[in-house]
Amino acid sequence: MMQAFAEGFSILKAKQEFGLDLAQISEIWQHGSVVRSWLLDLAANALKEDAKLEDIKPWVADSGEGRWTVFESIDLDVPAPIITLALQMRFASRDDENFSARMLAALRNQFGGHAIKKAD
Repeated sequence: MMQAFAEGFSILKAKQEFGLDLAQISEIWQHGSVVRSWLLDLAANALKEDAKLEDIKPWVADSGEGRWTVFESIDLDVPAPIITLALQMRFASRDDENFSARMLAALRNQFGGHAIKKAD
């Protein structure tokens, strides 16, 4: 659920031509939408404090529950793709180097001539 909110707000933020006020949107969702939850209340609080979240480093810790849940889903043969991906996104947030993204860009350039951005 947290990952879904994070991605949704990220998409809205990227739609720059509309000049969307994310704090205002979170308030509207809290009171005038089927999208209601304590997590949304927390998102609204965070956006009130810092509308662009500029003071927060994009590094997400994990306290172990996600790992335990993914391990159990594997041991029990119960699919849990969303929880697993959310855990993986936490790991991705910690990778300042992101070698796999660099390799992916290089491979796309090699096979299809796709553009790559050079490091500064």
